[in-house]
Amino acid sequence: MDVPEEVGEAEEAPDAPVVPVAPVAPAAEDATGSAEGPGPSEEPAAARPRRRGRTALLLAAAVVLGLVGGTCGGYLVQADREPTKLPPLSQPVVKQAEGEAEPLSAAEDRRLRTDGDLRKLLLPRPKGTRDAEFELGTDGWLDLAEFAQIYEEPDEIFGDLITDEFRRAATTSWRAGSTQNVVVRLVQFRQEQSLAAAQDAESAYYWAEEEPNTRSWPIPGTGDGMAYVHDTPERKAGYLPLYSAQAHAWRGDIAMDIWVYDTRPISKEKIMDLAKRQVGRL
Repeated sequence: MDVPEEVGEAEEAPDAPVVPVAPVAPAAEDATGSAEGPGPSEEPAAARPRRRGRTALLLAAAVVLGLVGGTCGGYLVQADREPTKLPPLSQPVVKQAEGEAEPLSAAEDRRLRTDGDLRKLLLPRPKGTRDAEFELGTDGWLDLAEFAQIYEEPDEIFGDLITDEFRRAATTSWRAGSTQNVVVRLVQFRQEQSLAAAQDAESAYYWAEEEPNTRSWPIPGTGDGMAYVHDTPERKAGYLPLYSAQAHAWRGDIAMDIWVYDTRPISKEKIMDLAKRQVGRL
């Protein structure tokens, strides 16, 4: 096909250019005046970003007109209807039951049990056991300062316990055989600002899972309570290897912590039995 000698001026590009399916415009002349198009290896120029045209404005105007028209039409229809009668303001009087409700027994009222002597909720010491090698607290109680001393940074923990609304803590411990020591602790919070018992348990879960070579199992009946057995013992020159297991859970405003230490590996059955029996007392 012959190429026309003159090419007319291109029309002004619209705001939103449309890319054609096939090239329809004549190719621009190169410097030598030839009209050959680009070779197959050349890539087309990238299309410019699409700018917003009038279509969006027309759609917006149509939506506004539709809303106005619908509102006016609905008002006219409703104006022709008869008013709907409203129900009477007075309601039937519910007869109050006679007598007074019987208070819950101590077995039924958990709050009554947990507000009493917290030490009575601890697991009883098994028969045939002895005092543990290390005793904590005084007469089964741990005050705020004594409880903070359990941790590596007691000054920081002391402030955290005040923020967490620490109320009190009860503990018991015993020694079974010649090498095994058990520690059980219940920590109660006031929980006027936050669910501190649950947060305390979550912190214990985190640190228990950080220990290497650790196995874990959920404690039945606790929601998210967990028991852990650490299969790698702590070793120190001049001492026997020390194996450990722990269990943590919470119920209401009380967090439960159990530790077992032994120079021999500790079984899952041992820590789970202690955990399930202690949770059952809460």
